[in-house]
Amino acid sequence: MIQTYRKDTKESLENMLRRFNRKVQQSGVILEAKQTQYFSKPISKIERRRKAIIRRERKAIKMQKIKLGQQ
Repeated sequence: MIQTYRKDTKESLENMLRRFNRKVQQSGVILEAKQTQYFSKPISKIERRRKAIIRRERKAIKMQKIKLGQQ
């Protein structure tokens, strides 16, 4: 899906870019490109939960160290 725009006679370049960026954002082209950028193997729900728990624990430890001024 290609987005093309022409500049109006009295429109500034910044306004045209803003209009273009808004349309691209709304169309979802960038989101789709980012999602397909890397392939990840499908993992089970249990494995996803396990990894999320580990991430939360690591973040809590890191925040605790920051509060104590150790990092």
